[in-house]
Amino acid sequence: MSEPFRPYERLVEITIFGKKFQVPEKNSVLRCFQYISPETVPYGRFCWNQDCQYCRIMCQLPDDDQPREMLSCKFIVMPGMAITDISQELKWCLRAKLPTASAVSR
Repeated sequence: MSEPFRPYERLVEITIFGKKFQVPEKNSVLRCFQYISPETVPYGRFCWNQDCQYCRIMCQLPDDDQPREMLSCKFIVMPGMAITDISQELKWCLRAKLPTASAVSR
């Protein structure tokens, strides 16, 4: 089995619902979610190629004034990014890692 992550030299810090995580640089945000929760994200209903829209997130980038909506399978992680909302599918996959206020039931 091949390594799912692009080559990286360091981990960068991001926040998801205010909780800090260290994730590999040079990878899509969805791959970083997989790094955070390798036992659930690979089994989510994600196409990994921008078609399904199940990986949609709302994110505040360090240099932006307002949060923006994006597909986590397409966007490369940036140090300091703050993810303020995620799709129901991502909430389900990341439920064990997220603050309890952001948890979802299926």
